[in-house]
Amino acid sequence: MTSISTAATARPAKIAYQGEPGANSHIACINYDASLEPFPCATFEEALLAVKHRAVRYALIPVENSVAGRVADVHYLLPNSGVHIVGEHFERIYHQLMALPGVDLSALKTVHSHTQALGQCRTAIRKLGLRPVPEADTAGSARMVAEDGDPTKAAIASKLAADIYGLRILKSDIEDAAHNTTRFLALADEAVMPASGNGPTLTTFIFRVRNVPAALYKALGGFATNGVNMTKLESYQPEGSFSATMFYADVEGHPEDRPLKLSLEELAFYSTEVVVLGTYPASPFRETLRRAPVDDEPRRLAR
Repeated sequence: MTSISTAATARPAKIAYQGEPGANSHIACINYDASLEPFPCATFEEALLAVKHRAVRYALIPVENSVAGRVADVHYLLPNSGVHIVGEHFERIYHQLMALPGVDLSALKTVHSHTQALGQCRTAIRKLGLRPVPEADTAGSARMVAEDGDPTKAAIASKLAADIYGLRILKSDIEDAAHNTTRFLALADEAVMPASGNGPTLTTFIFRVRNVPAALYKALGGFATNGVNMTKLESYQPEGSFSATMFYADVEGHPEDRPLKLSLEELAFYSTEVVVLGTYPASPFRETLRRAPVDDEPRRLAR
């Protein structure tokens, strides 16, 4: 479990996730805080509404995967949702190929799962000669295979989903990359800012720069000069506009720490809008990432 300051203790001891029972988000909820009852929701929006309406204590939303990239568009979901980021969690994802009991691999023709899972198992699917069929959810695909009773259909989902829906795992851990990991954000209806100096901290915010030359360069300059590490920066077009650009960023540090405080002040000077979505403890998994070997050798183009 990722340790965070407890927010909204009067809320029901539940944690919302998008998907059906047995989804990877369901497993992430258990590993994040086993004391909370996982609460399935059909969409990300429903999970956020469950938090906003205080039907749950938290929501746990996947935001990016080490293989497939962005998952949920949090920069669209969060700014007007009335919820705040209070923690993060990294979940290693294991994908299982499953079918009806008694079915052999040779009988399979199609494999059903969420498009993210299909993309993360592309090599295995190709080698098996199966036709991928995108579905709304990994666990929902397992339930569909169980209910359809069609021996030519398989699903890619978790071991928990196989157990829940009575399917047989034909091949285990078929994900293409051993580092297949998804980052989740924990969301609450009240902002909970940890104390400054109480361990590694992240701050997430969105901003819109002024419409002047080199505005982005100048807006981000403060982070460089103050030694603040920016771990994520994405641009996106708000409300279908092609004339204005918003940016979503994660940085290491606490807004009360002098380096980040100065950086945010400089950012605000060159921006028309800055909204902090949350300041929260960094997951211990980040220390594992720091210790991982990195190939820093420059890449040379073949002549």
